[in-house]
Amino acid sequence: MEERSVAEQERSDRELVAEILSKDRKATAEFVARYADHVYAYVRRRLIPRADLVEDLVQEVFLAAWESLDKFRGDSSLRSWLLGIARHKVEDHYRKRLREVQIADEEDGLGSEPVSAHDLEEALAERQAGELTREVLSSLPETYTVVLLWRYWENRSLRDIAVQTGRTEKAIERLLSRARQQFKKRWYEQQSSKGS
Repeated sequence: MEERSVAEQERSDRELVAEILSKDRKATAEFVARYADHVYAYVRRRLIPRADLVEDLVQEVFLAAWESLDKFRGDSSLRSWLLGIARHKVEDHYRKRLREVQIADEEDGLGSEPVSAHDLEEALAERQAGELTREVLSSLPETYTVVLLWRYWENRSLRDIAVQTGRTEKAIERLLSRARQQFKKRWYEQQSSKGS
């Protein structure tokens, strides 16, 4: 029974794509209605706290999908294919934002104790359960928010981020260290102020 529903879904996806490619407006509306919530939720989770950018990025995802719909082969579900496009668009957004950032090569002398990656990963995991992490991320400079999300939410390596942004690994490591320090500092400040 379940295999049949998967086969029906694949056929349904291929039929929907064929109808869209033949310029059927109802099929295009169904395509958006069927998948917009999934794409929106995916993009929103990855752009927290920058919810103001979500709708534009979702539109970019659907535009890219329509432009390459003739390449959809049905190897995966249409939903998975769209979410793959969304993943690439989010990565493009991170890459663009980090390239725009001027990363200083000199030490900034914060003098704070370094934050362990384990502490940060725990804090990011708790983000789904509470508002505190969203508040902390939204209070950080955008550069810090972007590099933290790219590193820990998207599980990108320092090397990958460096290659994608045209920076050195050492520069990305320093930026990430400063971002973690600020995150930790503001996390405890927010926690203390909420506990009062």
